Amino acid sequence: MTTSTNATRNEYITRDSLLKLLSNDEVANVASAETDIRLADGEEYLDLERLEQGVLVSPGVDTPMGSVLPKKAVSDSTWSKILVLLATPRPKPHHKQ
Repeated sequence: MTTSTNATRNEYITRDSLLKLLSNDEVANVASAETDIRLADGEEYLDLERLEQGVLVSPGVDTPMGSVLPKKAVSDSTWSKILVLLATPRPKPHHKQ
């Protein structure tokens, strides 16, 4: 596998691991949030397409809602677990020479 393929694979594994932390109610909340027009100014969220950016704060305009996990959609306990998961170092891809 190429470095790019490994990085993409690791990103999907992390995203999948993150989503497995959500309860059924939280999954429903996230799905409902995707239909919102935008996040409120100052609202914390994760961009599921760019998890490496960590927690982001909404400017209140033009936040792409389709890939957003708003903090308000999950419990404080789940949000804490997500932050721990994101802070956990992931293996670096191996390069064949």
